[in-house]
Amino acid sequence: MTKAELVALITHQTGVEKTAAEAVVEAFMRNIKETMIAGEDVFLRGFGSFIVKERAEKVARNITKNTTMVIPAHSIPAFKPSKVFLEAVKEGNKKG
Repeated sequence: MTKAELVALITHQTGVEKTAAEAVVEAFMRNIKETMIAGEDVFLRGFGSFIVKERAEKVARNITKNTTMVIPAHSIPAFKPSKVFLEAVKEGNKKG
């Protein structure tokens, strides 16, 4: 599903104008990004958590040049679904 499809679905289900639904989706995504950039996690009960994971520094190999390089420690965004969400997806996949 694309963002445009999501906006269309919200518009159809709620009767809200397309521009309003698009503004809400954009604001939702922007606020999650800004919160995670600040290093904080976002918890949505019954849906899941957008969390910032910390990766440790590690040594990797560049196989084309046969050299090693150090990859510095860094943060990455991740999503962890709630138990309810995870179970619903598992049950939905069994039906299909």
